[in-house]
Amino acid sequence: MADPRSMNANDDLICVGLIGSARGLKGELRVKSFTADAKALGSYGALTDKNGERAFELKVTGKHKDQLVVRIKGVDDRNAAEALNGLELYMSRDQLPKTDEDEYYLSDLIGLDAELVDGTPFGQVVEADDYGGGPFLEVKAEGQAAVLVPFTKAAVPVVDIEGKKVVIDPPEGLLEPGDPEPQEGLG
Repeated sequence: MADPRSMNANDDLICVGLIGSARGLKGELRVKSFTADAKALGSYGALTDKNGERAFELKVTGKHKDQLVVRIKGVDDRNAAEALNGLELYMSRDQLPKTDEDEYYLSDLIGLDAELVDGTPFGQVVEADDYGGGPFLEVKAEGQAAVLVPFTKAAVPVVDIEGKKVVIDPPEGLLEPGDPEPQEGLG
């Protein structure tokens, strides 16, 4: 599975990084890369915001824990760097490599219908992410709380992008009855 994660309303852009906190006084930033090779983030050319309206030229200057340390052209002080905290960085899908068989960009999974191995409808994939503990799918059925499903071959044996569905073989205990989705105004 490829690392770039969520996509926005513009299907041609894929999120490849997330700007974190400022580092130092001269405008350096911490950036979480979602690319397979984290340091390659600086070699893709200008990245954009989710609307494709603002461009950011990154230069990787180092690494801090699991994040890159970068300089962004035009960001020369801590205040300017802090103003970018939380901004997602995107690039055009056509700049990314094609995926191999059984390899997917996580963004391609969002919106797919989910069904159980016996064909029972289960909901829809509303999020696909990897925060470091392994990728997962967040599946939501109407009126039910979301369920996090490990995105492994065992738990998700079928991914059919063209058919717009995934098949889930839930690990034991995953589908135990839980709390219903909270109702607005009740409390």
